[in-house]
Amino acid sequence: MAVIEITSANFKTEVLESDKPVLLDFWASWCGPCRMLSPVIDEIAEENPDIKVGKVNVDEQSSLAQKFSIMSIPTIAVIKNGQTVDIKVGVRPKQEILSMVK
Repeated sequence: MAVIEITSANFKTEVLESDKPVLLDFWASWCGPCRMLSPVIDEIAEENPDIKVGKVNVDEQSSLAQKFSIMSIPTIAVIKNGQTVDIKVGVRPKQEILSMVK
């Protein structure tokens, strides 16, 4: 499944109302560690059809960044049944990210 761009407009339908766990990557184009993490996030999206994967550009979606109290990027959040169940800051190995969701 492809990575979905999450915006304020589609947040409710794509994240809060999702029947699958949602992995959100909060990032920005100028962030070096975010660019390092991006291919890992893309791989997770491709290899795990049971997980919905979204990316939130914090520069373009500041209201979502505020909603999740994002202070540093990259930040990864996991949402299940409309509830945030885990948040981690910084670049993480693929297996650690997957274990956050499972």
